[in-house]
Amino acid sequence: MAEQTSASIVIEAPAQQVMETIAAVEDYPTWVGAVTSVEVLERDADQRALSARFVMDAGPVKDTYVLVYDWAGDGLSVSWRLTEGQIQKAQAGSYRLRETADGTEVTYELTVDLTIPMIGMLKRKAEKVIINTALGELKKRVEG
Repeated sequence: MAEQTSASIVIEAPAQQVMETIAAVEDYPTWVGAVTSVEVLERDADQRALSARFVMDAGPVKDTYVLVYDWAGDGLSVSWRLTEGQIQKAQAGSYRLRETADGTEVTYELTVDLTIPMIGMLKRKAEKVIINTALGELKKRVEG
């Protein structure tokens, strides 16, 4: 996989509240603009998704894909990777949370490889737009 793109944002809420919002993947269609449906395929003992099928409609880019999750024991990070996709041939990402005096700093890292060729610079720009949009939507959801 290519190099990772990342960005951070501070959300005015405790890390536990932020992670609860991230962990409720079945709710993403209500607040993540490009996600139209999510089906949790498997859950862990804490009822968090271990795998989930997503349907995404981001205008010209539409995809149905399955992600598998790895939830950190400290409750401050989660990572995922793609196991099935139509347009995506690989995806790896993570959210890392850190408590600050102003709330919770959330760092989102993402790498996506598509089945269609894309110049590296354009791919990283697209990843940056995805990350910034996701962080903005997360902040709005948690703080709203």
